[in-house]
Amino acid sequence: MEYIRLGNSGLKVSRVCQGMMSFGDPALLDWFVPEETAEVIVRRAAEGGVTFFDTADMYSTGGSEVITGNVLRRVFPRREDYVLATKVFFPMGDGQNDRGLSRKHIMAAIDASLERLGTDYVDLYQIHRWDDETPIEETMEALHDLVRSGKVRYLGASSMRAWQFAKAQHAAEVNGWTKFVSMQNHYNLLYREEEREMLPLCRDQGVGVIPWGPLDRGVLARPAAAGARTTRSANDGRIPAAYESADNREILDRLVQLSAERELPPAQVALAWLLHQPGLTAPIVGATKEAQVDDAVAAVDVVLTDKEAAFLAEPYQARELEA
Repeated sequence: MEYIRLGNSGLKVSRVCQGMMSFGDPALLDWFVPEETAEVIVRRAAEGGVTFFDTADMYSTGGSEVITGNVLRRVFPRREDYVLATKVFFPMGDGQNDRGLSRKHIMAAIDASLERLGTDYVDLYQIHRWDDETPIEETMEALHDLVRSGKVRYLGASSMRAWQFAKAQHAAEVNGWTKFVSMQNHYNLLYREEEREMLPLCRDQGVGVIPWGPLDRGVLARPAAAGARTTRSANDGRIPAAYESADNREILDRLVQLSAERELPPAQVALAWLLHQPGLTAPIVGATKEAQVDDAVAAVDVVLTDKEAAFLAEPYQARELEA
């Protein structure tokens, strides 16, 4: 495993992040992974050198944070041995202030997350989305106060427009507040719209990039499986759609071809393509099986040539930005 600074910060993270979104009660969704299985996965990740773990308060309505905290305490001997990230924004109750990025909700949400996680601080606290109803100055000052309080070590953001991210960073800078050190955005071989503005902005400003969905909900791990159904695809209509466009089909065909030439699983090649991109810190891989962890860890050592990376990327056609 390799380790790298998260953006311009001093925080070191593994080049693969284990995403915890799938950890929860299977009674809620068939593809959720219960705690005992989650521990097997996290132990495998830790054995491979993974030290970076990402969750959110809204995953399984807090259930993921509970499982994450329980498992990490059992797997790692010290709290200092891993980097723990969580997020705030989405509704966590029926009240008008149980959502968003107001000072009131942020202050309540961090305390609730810390209790579920069973820790007194998180390493990376991220805003899960942009809040149109709250002035960004209110949000950034509240987040800064969390850093000053010791409940949060670093701040990150996720999935927004580049102008919004720039506005948030500017508000922090002019007021002497803590700035974001990372951007968690959607980025993979089948969705590259972040290359328009967000990724250049992050490279210019020294912001770490930790993309979610690096395998596009498993599609890039199964590029030849058009029409095949999994437990996840039965509950996520966007998975079958990923096989439908001509350019996506061509990308998937090329992934199959290059994987065969390199004698590597497609998941490793798709992740290696991401790691090949300049400024990218660590893809967040939502592994739910030990073999998926192994592929993610192995991908760190797969080095693609510029020609191979371009071969995979060439068929891509620009599409509408995600909401």
